[in-house]
Amino acid sequence: MSRIELINIDKFYGDNHVLKNINLVIEDGDFMTLLGPSGCGKTTTLRVIAGLEKPQNGKVLIDGREVINCDDAYYEEPSKRGLNLVFQSYALWPHMTVYKNVAFGLKIKKLPTEEINNRVMNALRLMRIDEYRDRYPNELSGGQQQRVAIARAIASNPKLLLLDEPLSNLDAKLRIDMRSELKRLHNEMGTTIIYVTHDQVEALTMSTRIALFKEGSLAQVAPPMELYMNPVDLQAADFIGNPRINFIPATGRLEDHRLHVDSDLGSFVFGSEHFTQEPIPDGKFPCVIGLRPEQVNIEEQPSAGAIEAKVYASMPAGSETLVTLVVDKQELLAKQIGLADYHINQTVYLNIDPNKMNIYDEKSTRLIKLAV
Repeated sequence: MSRIELINIDKFYGDNHVLKNINLVIEDGDFMTLLGPSGCGKTTTLRVIAGLEKPQNGKVLIDGREVINCDDAYYEEPSKRGLNLVFQSYALWPHMTVYKNVAFGLKIKKLPTEEINNRVMNALRLMRIDEYRDRYPNELSGGQQQRVAIARAIASNPKLLLLDEPLSNLDAKLRIDMRSELKRLHNEMGTTIIYVTHDQVEALTMSTRIALFKEGSLAQVAPPMELYMNPVDLQAADFIGNPRINFIPATGRLEDHRLHVDSDLGSFVFGSEHFTQEPIPDGKFPCVIGLRPEQVNIEEQPSAGAIEAKVYASMPAGSETLVTLVVDKQELLAKQIGLADYHINQTVYLNIDPNKMNIYDEKSTRLIKLAV
């Protein structure tokens, strides 16, 4: 296991500033996912840690040992960093069997034959592919090939395992299976894992912590559910969550250390115990309510405090039903577990817990009130 620290990392490609003062600590035994849209800097960060890219500024430490120090122009070779990298493309030798692919790196290190056999078979058993040891890559499915690539990476007992979008070439069912395998692997081995993806479901389901990138900078670093429940700004909130979060325009004012919010959904008052450290503007100010679809509960009969709404569209999807609603002129998306039967223009009633709302300052886009 390894602890990795990135300090003031800057990376340029010509005039393009792709990493902007990245400061990130990955603790020993973490499953850290670098998450963000294409071009945000997550893969470049992984390659800097691996030693495949040289930044122009900053330091990288692995277990307290400098592997990059730009001030001293020191860059430790990738082979000395005690890590292995799994690529999106599998990178298997087509003329070698599964066993020989996994054993290849161990033979290069000239380990004893018995130790090589033990390590290879342990890795194959851990990835549940020991029965395929004598097959060639072209005789395997995509998911099986990816398991071989991971088995090869873990056979050398690396302190640090780097995975660069390893599931993106797999179909939806195989991705779910491999997410389970990777989470189990991390639990059994305890190896520090750094995982790059643009898929938020992968990030939320597997990680111990997520580093969310935005245009070459770190937007937020947090455990998965903290990131999901309280995204730090409007852009992060819009990116995290499927189906998308609801944004409702509102007006806020701070009065007697309490935040008063008025919107088409009604008026709400929040105590200061739920405020973030962000400054709240003086007087009346435009703000935005963030509300996850699963926090909108639909009832067919009115009840105290319920909000009247019209059904705009109902979209059953087997295990869940997505419903687009209209309150006055404000559209809302709700997610109901299981099948639900609503017809267009049906009047329904919404129960919403204000504590589950995020409140954002519209001007700064920053989160000012937490969902709890």
